[in-house]
Amino acid sequence: FGSSFLYGYNLSVVNAPTVFIKKFYNESWERSYNQSITEQSVTLLWTISVSIFAIGGLVGALIVTPAVKYFGRKRTLLLNNIFAITAALLMAFSQLAGIFGMIILGRFIMGIDGGVSLSALPMYLSEISPKQIRGSLGQITAILICVGVFTGQVLGLPEIFGKESLWPYLFGIIIVPSLVQIGVLPFLPESPRFLLLEKHDTKAAEKAFQTFLGRTDVSYEIAEVLEESRVQRNIQVASVFQLLRDCSKRWQILTIIATMACYQLCGLNAIWFYTNDIFKGAGLSQEMIPYVTLSTGAVEILAAVFSGLVIERVGRRPLLIGGFSLMALFFIILTVCMTLQNQAIWLRYLSIVCILAIIASFCTGPGGIPFVLTGEIFPQSQRPAAFMIAGIINWLSNFAVGLLFPFIQKALQTYCFLVFAAVCLAGATFLFFVLPETKNKTLAEINLAFDKKKKVPLELREMDHQFGAKGKPSEEHESNSSSTLENGKVKSRVV
Repeated sequence: FGSSFLYGYNLSVVNAPTVFIKKFYNESWERSYNQSITEQSVTLLWTISVSIFAIGGLVGALIVTPAVKYFGRKRTLLLNNIFAITAALLMAFSQLAGIFGMIILGRFIMGIDGGVSLSALPMYLSEISPKQIRGSLGQITAILICVGVFTGQVLGLPEIFGKESLWPYLFGIIIVPSLVQIGVLPFLPESPRFLLLEKHDTKAAEKAFQTFLGRTDVSYEIAEVLEESRVQRNIQVASVFQLLRDCSKRWQILTIIATMACYQLCGLNAIWFYTNDIFKGAGLSQEMIPYVTLSTGAVEILAAVFSGLVIERVGRRPLLIGGFSLMALFFIILTVCMTLQNQAIWLRYLSIVCILAIIASFCTGPGGIPFVLTGEIFPQSQRPAAFMIAGIINWLSNFAVGLLFPFIQKALQTYCFLVFAAVCLAGATFLFFVLPETKNKTLAEINLAFDKKKKVPLELREMDHQFGAKGKPSEEHESNSSSTLENGKVKSRVV
């Protein structure tokens, strides 16, 4: 609630008060410089205010790897609230102080919070989850992003805070989820995998497993983690450069880069840009559009929840490939509808259906599964670096869309949707040939599936088989691990 919810909330909260904030920029400039500001300058300041969120996100993605390595997953999420509270205070009191720069600075700091959250939260969830519910629990990240977007839309209505005198409250509310997280998260254990593999604290890891699983016998879970530990006994936490040089993880890295790039470049931002115009074309009044727009947020939530319910049955691969494929299909239909909408009224209503279908297709698969995959296909020592790479690609793509989309839209008009259809189709094709199914599989099984995409030295293949391609500790491993908890220390075993 204090992490991915805030990211989604900050994506949508700036839409409703746009007119009032631009007016505040103008008034603040006149007080500071005793002269009026041009309309182009106001637009430029507002564009900076919106896009600087992505720059802050990139900074957050860059600092998350050393943060989770030094502080741990839980403490990083706790400390991240400092950014959220600071940003909320800056933006909420900007009007009172009469300084428009406080909003720009606040958006940048809020972006740092989002950059840390979207890496540290999926990492924490993937490490505390049994593999049977790893996908469902990982989808919580996407679900709460959608809930955050919807909440921003609701609170921005004119009857609530979408008024000139009340818009600062939209930013002040950011403090509430942060305080909830500060109050609750300290009572949850740290990631047991982090405690066991990186801190070598067996007693704390055992206690954390017992708390999360609700039972005292956690020997199987300890043994399963130790199996991975044996493979990486002498391997320290990898840096981004070390991970990029690891030839055995080449296809995993390409998969994360492709999914995260398509996550931002698939055209969902274009949908938000065109929503009001399409609703106007369908004959809706300007007063009704904000309320009808709520339907898009509701569809997002329902689709994300549906994905969370079926992901452990259907699997990651079908949802991800199917989501991108359906988006490409509906983008093509939407292009036809918007090009020919003056020839038939029913095409305007079909455009609305296509918008909702694109949003639902995105939230069913591409909206959350990339975060789940990043935590599943990399070992403990490489996971922080992998999330850092994913975060960098995510935020760079986000910034690229914000920077390039106005030019694409101006040049191609409604045909810009065909560009996004091509991106979605390319992503689906790549994943069809490269991505194996990771549902209910151990890291050894996932690595073995990726190994088929490249030539792997015989020694690595033998190692994969020795360390349990079936995901179950061997008899030798079970006998070895039975004494690993003695005196609270993990005793070395050579396989």
